[in-house]
Amino acid sequence: MSEIKKYQVVVGLDIGTTKIAAIVGQMDQRGKISILGIGKSDSNGVARGEVVNIEMTVAAIKSAVADAERQSGVTISEVFVGIAGEHISSMQNNGIHSLGQPDTEVTEAHVKSMIDDMFRIAVNPGEKIIHVIPQEFMIDNNPVPRTPVGMCGSRLSANFHIITGRVAAAQNIKKCVERAGLVMKGLILEPLASSASVLSEEETEAGVALVDIGGGTTDIAIFQDNVIRHTAVIPLAGNIITEDIKTGCMVLKKQAEKLKVRFGHALPEGTSDDEIISIPGIGGRPRKEISMRNLANIINARLEEIFQHVYFEIKSSGYQKKLIAGIVITGGGSQLKHLKQFVEYHTGLSTRIGYPTEYLVKETKEELKNPIFATGVGLIIKGYDQLREEGLLKIVEEELVFEKGVEQVVVPQTVIEEEELEIELDFEEEVEETPIEQKKEVRQEAPAQQRQKKWWDKLIENTHEWFGDERVNSDNDFK
Repeated sequence: MSEIKKYQVVVGLDIGTTKIAAIVGQMDQRGKISILGIGKSDSNGVARGEVVNIEMTVAAIKSAVADAERQSGVTISEVFVGIAGEHISSMQNNGIHSLGQPDTEVTEAHVKSMIDDMFRIAVNPGEKIIHVIPQEFMIDNNPVPRTPVGMCGSRLSANFHIITGRVAAAQNIKKCVERAGLVMKGLILEPLASSASVLSEEETEAGVALVDIGGGTTDIAIFQDNVIRHTAVIPLAGNIITEDIKTGCMVLKKQAEKLKVRFGHALPEGTSDDEIISIPGIGGRPRKEISMRNLANIINARLEEIFQHVYFEIKSSGYQKKLIAGIVITGGGSQLKHLKQFVEYHTGLSTRIGYPTEYLVKETKEELKNPIFATGVGLIIKGYDQLREEGLLKIVEEELVFEKGVEQVVVPQTVIEEEELEIELDFEEEVEETPIEQKKEVRQEAPAQQRQKKWWDKLIENTHEWFGDERVNSDNDFK
């Protein structure tokens, strides 16, 4: 058996509203990633995707990185960090470029000039344009598929999707990472990272809406013809569901979170009034009994509000009837039971749960093939893409062992410690739960070095360049 060579280790740091996760991964020449270790810690210094307390965030980053180092046996010094939150916004704009003579041939310089003009449009104070994505081109009002380069005409026009972000948010993230003793190799938009790990090229070409339900925000990204067409951020997500359970069931916040994760149903019809959850009382008080049906009703009401916003964004994008691949849901909030059926019922679009399995090796433990790690795995994928673009991707030597004449590569084993429950949750009566079968497609991957550049590769180049701007990375106010 021929030796499968591996590239250097890459670490993704997902700074979320509810958790901070450091994921250590290593890609082989087939383009498959082995997860060597994962570290998690509670994120108390982040609200709705933005850092609100530097010291608390730094402490959480250090804790997550230390856990990841212990599991993987790798010393972490450089990380690829995700950025998201309510401050990320987008808009549409049109551009026109006069070519002069009717037989003028369109060149790359003409297209670049139009894109540069889009970077000069006015945005809100404290914000800057992250990226300008051309969508459709027209020459003399005639649509041009894909690229207009080489065509002749007198006027070139185009529609652009413009993504903006708050400069201060990027500065705060960079400051937290550096104070934790790490080097930020890249700052990547989290919806792009999630899409890289859970969406296939067929889906982005056919038309798909990615819905990432996090702790503080729900991110929406709509793709069609392998181009991102619409982005939006909804300030409602998993945390608001937890708060509703806390208020409605009169329990502690940590108990409400455990109730949501372990017993949460999106459809009340899937539960019964006879199903009872018993949790310890506070300060020696009697145990509290909560009906599964009541819990499901609380979750269902908030989900309806969240997906009303999601469906509004899909309709306002103009691509409602063009989403052949429907909706892909990922993130921690996608783990609610019967969520797939709930979304299909309320939107009329085919839906699946997005698992970050396409790029992971078959030997990956099942607990790692979880939507909660979609962003972290995507950050690793985008990290390797960035290293490849910069010419920094290199093969590392592996220790080889021989067993019965077969050459094998020694790979560090992933160790995942089971998290101990802080509260006791049990049924007063035993209830048999019917698992929902998830269809997982197995796709054959080409070697990493032979993969064609995808739409997000060029996008991340410009994003990286912007966040490399000294004005962004300095502590001075943006001017």
